[in-house]
Amino acid sequence: MQKFRIIGGNPIRGKLRVQGAKNASLPIIAASLLIKEEVVLHDVPRLRDVSTLLEILTFMGVEHQFEGNTLVINAKTIQQPAAPYELVKQMRASILVMGPLISRLGEVEVARPGGCAIGHRPIDVHINGFKRMGVDIQEFAGTIKAKGWPRGGTIYLEERSVTGTENLIMGSVMAQNVTRLVNVALEPHVKELIQFLNKAGAKINMEGDQVLIHPVSELHGIEYTIGPDYIEADTFMAAAAITRGDIFIEGARWEDSTSEILKLQEAGVEIHKDGPGIRVTCRRRLKAVNFKTAPYPGFPTDFQPIFSAVLTLAEGTSFVEESLYENRFTHFPELQRMGARVVIEDRVATIYGVKKLWGAPVMASDARCGAALVVAALGAEGESTIDRVYHIDRAYERLDDKLRSVGVDIERIG
Repeated sequence: MQKFRIIGGNPIRGKLRVQGAKNASLPIIAASLLIKEEVVLHDVPRLRDVSTLLEILTFMGVEHQFEGNTLVINAKTIQQPAAPYELVKQMRASILVMGPLISRLGEVEVARPGGCAIGHRPIDVHINGFKRMGVDIQEFAGTIKAKGWPRGGTIYLEERSVTGTENLIMGSVMAQNVTRLVNVALEPHVKELIQFLNKAGAKINMEGDQVLIHPVSELHGIEYTIGPDYIEADTFMAAAAITRGDIFIEGARWEDSTSEILKLQEAGVEIHKDGPGIRVTCRRRLKAVNFKTAPYPGFPTDFQPIFSAVLTLAEGTSFVEESLYENRFTHFPELQRMGARVVIEDRVATIYGVKKLWGAPVMASDARCGAALVVAALGAEGESTIDRVYHIDRAYERLDDKLRSVGVDIERIG
């Protein structure tokens, strides 16, 4: 099992380019199942989760070629509209094939996703939404079988589920009637999925928290470039903050990370728009700040562990409330091994800033926990080893190589 070995304590300096967004790539790859012609996608990150989804497409008989960061998909024929448990269990986002297959073929069989390390993540929004559209859904022995063509209609989402919103949008593209989705997720990758589908010939409008889908009979082939990954950009900003570094993040979009940038600035980080990206500079010890996670455009739960790592070295006491996932504090026991002072009560973490962290062996339990431990190791004195980096590889392409390019002493071992 591979690990990262990091010698911390040095500021990062230089330029980093943001990868294509993982959370946009996955639904857009799934959406290619709606299209019988060739789909060419640029800036697709080479991640474990992307590979898993492509294995599912291969199982269905869909052809693809992946060279560099360009992915070509040809879904002219779909031999088997199913996603088996052996693949679905590796990644909960596999459920995203459900919508496009229902929309195109009127049937799908997909294994129900299992548990998740960060907390309860039900798929009720997906199931209930399709049932209200008239799709017959049966469950047996951990498998969901859906049959029938979506009728459309007005569907209220019980919660702002990102994958639920994406699945129902894809399932409505070829519905029998107009579909209106109310209380949808607003994340940038949801908007990017809509942009991709519209460029392929869909008729989708988003206004506030509602999406209106006018059905079409088919979509056409498309060449499309995936937008930047704002959580990776946030991670680079955190790395500059904790090391008191100076970096330019090429491709980062201010509008995608507004909540995160405002909190980093409140803590004392200098962040400015700079042409095709964002410049991040930190010259002094940061100040403690308080924040609560919330659905977009609120503070993202994915950045909570990473920013929490930064705040362990801030002056004063920070209060962090995790409102979305009950198990998203798994990074704190590991940070305590590095000298962090944290008290957790229910979903609130009280972080008492310390003057220094020290290197230690720690272990990642999910992708963002792993990124938080990397960031903490950058700001710590001495050597840290981070175990289970396969979690990090699910969300970050060659993170070790990128950090090495800006002066980090990091090595992949094992």
